[in-house]
Amino acid sequence: MLSYFFGPYVLVPERQSLMRDQTAVRVGSRALEILAALIERPGELVGKAELVSRVWPDTFVEESNLKVNVAALRRALGDAPGDMQYIATVSGRGYRFVFPVRISGQNDTSVTAKSQGARTHNLPVSTTRLVGRGDAVDAIRCALEVSRLLTIVGPGGVGKTRLALAIADQLTAAYHDGIWFVDLATVNDATLVPTAIATAMGLRVHSAKIKAAVAAFATDREFMLVLDNCEHVIEAVASCAETLLAAAARVRILATSREPMRVVGEQVYRLPPLETPPEVSELSAAQALAFPAVELFVERAAGSRGEFKLNDGNAPVAAEICRRLDGLALAIELAAPRLDAFSTRELLDLLADQSHVLSDRRCGDPRHHTLAATLDWSYGLLAEPERVLLRRLSVFAGAFSLESACAVAVDKGRARSGCIHGVANLVAKSLISTERGELGTHYRLLDTTRKYALQKLAESGESNSLRQRHAEHLLELAKRAEAEWKIRPTAQWLAEYGRKMDDIRGALGWAFSGNRSVATGVALTVAALPFWEHLSLLEECRTGVELALSRCFADFRSASDDMKLQLAYGTALFHTRGPLPEVKTAWTTALGSAEVLNDTEYMLRCLWGLCDYFTWTGDHQSALGMADRIRKLATDRGDLDARNNVDRQTGTALRYLGELGEARRHLERMISRYVPPVTRSDIARFQLDPRSAARGTLANVTWLQGHPDRAVAMAQRQLEEARASQHALALCNAIVHTTCPIALWTGDLAAAERLLVGIEAHVAEHAMSIWSAMSRCLRAEWLLQSGDPSGLAMLRGALDELLVVGFRMRCPFYIGVYAAGLGDHGDVDAGQTAIGEAVALSASTGEIWCMPELLRIKAVLLGKESANRTVKAAEALYFQSLDLARHQGALSWELRAATALAEHWAQSGQSERVGGLLAPIYRRFGEGLTTRDLVKARALLDSLGDAGKGSKSAARQARRDGHTSPNS
Repeated sequence: MLSYFFGPYVLVPERQSLMRDQTAVRVGSRALEILAALIERPGELVGKAELVSRVWPDTFVEESNLKVNVAALRRALGDAPGDMQYIATVSGRGYRFVFPVRISGQNDTSVTAKSQGARTHNLPVSTTRLVGRGDAVDAIRCALEVSRLLTIVGPGGVGKTRLALAIADQLTAAYHDGIWFVDLATVNDATLVPTAIATAMGLRVHSAKIKAAVAAFATDREFMLVLDNCEHVIEAVASCAETLLAAAARVRILATSREPMRVVGEQVYRLPPLETPPEVSELSAAQALAFPAVELFVERAAGSRGEFKLNDGNAPVAAEICRRLDGLALAIELAAPRLDAFSTRELLDLLADQSHVLSDRRCGDPRHHTLAATLDWSYGLLAEPERVLLRRLSVFAGAFSLESACAVAVDKGRARSGCIHGVANLVAKSLISTERGELGTHYRLLDTTRKYALQKLAESGESNSLRQRHAEHLLELAKRAEAEWKIRPTAQWLAEYGRKMDDIRGALGWAFSGNRSVATGVALTVAALPFWEHLSLLEECRTGVELALSRCFADFRSASDDMKLQLAYGTALFHTRGPLPEVKTAWTTALGSAEVLNDTEYMLRCLWGLCDYFTWTGDHQSALGMADRIRKLATDRGDLDARNNVDRQTGTALRYLGELGEARRHLERMISRYVPPVTRSDIARFQLDPRSAARGTLANVTWLQGHPDRAVAMAQRQLEEARASQHALALCNAIVHTTCPIALWTGDLAAAERLLVGIEAHVAEHAMSIWSAMSRCLRAEWLLQSGDPSGLAMLRGALDELLVVGFRMRCPFYIGVYAAGLGDHGDVDAGQTAIGEAVALSASTGEIWCMPELLRIKAVLLGKESANRTVKAAEALYFQSLDLARHQGALSWELRAATALAEHWAQSGQSERVGGLLAPIYRRFGEGLTTRDLVKARALLDSLGDAGKGSKSAARQARRDGHTSPNS
């Protein structure tokens, strides 16, 4: 355990302990983690991004959070002795620990700059030493310093995977964002290569464009991908590699394949077999051991038969065995353990008997023939029960537990003991590898061995029956996984069941291929829905569900299957492609099935989905109707959670319909009645944390009603809750719908910029196309408020992208922003066309919360014309805006309209009318006096002086009421 001594302090990171003169120093966990990151590398610059990644892993935070925690740390440490400092700021870059540090602890304990809880790689743990590849390791490591894509090419069994993993293991500290191993041997569908990469990296993608999502995630990161067994999906891997390397300058790819990718920039390392001794008349043990093939043979033989030793007598025979096996690592590893039953001479004679096998193979690389012959020989030496077991276990695409092995390989009515002993024997004979982890030991067949065993399984005539048994076992596992999802921590659940996706894919592929077992395929697709949902494999879910819903499979689906599949199809489409009409169709169909089955839970899920659909399409009256149906159903069936939480949907619909008072009542009631779930977040059921989402909507209502400061505080709280949830949609909802719009409404462009930088990276990382378009609307508004006309093209493009998929929520408001921007930059005619579009869309959908603002913008645009009739029309629009804002209780819109009308009067020589209109509205604000709209109104009142006929006295009254000037 390491301890760091500096000045009067001692830091022990492993214990989260900071002591000063034997007294504990009270400091927050985030600040303590920052201190640990800095002190582990004394004198070195630690960048802001690295600190944020370590202290807030997998969570988006603003840079200000880092500054706040560094400031708290400095306060806790106080001044360093001798007029020195502990932590130095490197402006714009990061921080350094600059005080002398003494480190005490175990000599073999290394200091790492990674977060102790953060995952830095997913490399499998090797149980054996890499033999004879020192030169290859050095050459490849050297090549990777100059090449960003290197493929290790060689025949099966030569040791490509083992070499790549050894190199990756040596480089784990070299890549800030980790090294990620992607086993493509389990991927038979080339379209799933991007999904396999994303899954290995722990990346959750909410888009159909998975490859683009991975590329966007990689853009500003530094990591290595190890893509293993690429040959059968080589074109898809090459495409992914090209896209990824073009997008991310600090990403490297190490691949293994039997053939190169043949893409620009690829460096190929052709891995030869292990060197074997030449045929000579005399060979001593020492001379033989100088050759890597013999060294490997001896090491593996000793591991299986502890008493085996190479001597001058058996060295020539061992050398001949290695030559006979062409120096192929896998063939040697399969042969060497057989010394537990044979002498070296007997083993050589047995191998010699395989010469007919070699001569029967007339095509391909001779080394492939050697491996195949070795596998034939190893298989032939197995006892019949072991051969049967090896064949049967080949149906597992990925790692499997001993429980799963018994469930699939043991015939009904037979004892499990034979399987358990058989697995142990196959491990001892190097035909099965082991993986040890926190959840116990799992087993896996190496790719080459598995392909061989699958061929033998097909020849045995058992293939279909074992595949059926495998699929049925997965069905049982899926049922257990769904039940445990409600009670187990997410990380544990994913560790236990996330790895089953490879087997589920394989079983589905078998079941539907040639319609071998459609009923099983449909049932397994339904069972896989929770896996796709919890692993965020939405696009894979969509394609899988589409297949299961094919008309030709209708006879194999129950009403319950149809209900679940249609609900899942609508959900996957909704979150990857937007509120398309097909989404409504799917959810409506699912609802009909749920009603027939009287399944309350699924009725509620479907209604909830339809409510969200109508909200996104801007049909808030229909959304309100759905919310009423949810409330009635929940009340009738005694579902208190659903009954209380639906107030959020009701409040949201009312807010967009401009009924702010009623919206507030429902939202406040929902927040006050909400009871957090005991076992698992309601996100799983309601898509978002209901209370946090309600708080965000209430923050919007609060700003509209004229309470800017309270709205900002409420929005900040929702943002903190969203970050804590580590849920991609929750963070989008908090920033895109609440904190960033409110920052823009209050004129806090600096805060809006910080939020936009974070959310732009977040939606790109998760490839969330709808949320990306919405965030671009906000970025465009920020640009326009900053005086940058480039926001116009960005805003129009984002709006068109939303409208084409039927997304209309908030679009009237953003079209209004676009119209105002056109007018501000001189294109009044285009602005009037756009504002007409905004008003028409608002009226047709009933989304009139922003209508007062749209009428104000329309009036401003009309006022830019000089004709007398347009001036009168503009005034009429201002009054309409004021009247509607008062009717809605939208004091903030009322202030904007009054300020714009007051400016119009002041410019047209009617200053005497200003005070009577603007001052009473201004006085109704009890907070937010430094926000943009109130500063503007106050400045206008103060500038008019006596000419305002009451405006100056109104300003004095405001000061007596306690309204301090924002400039004082």
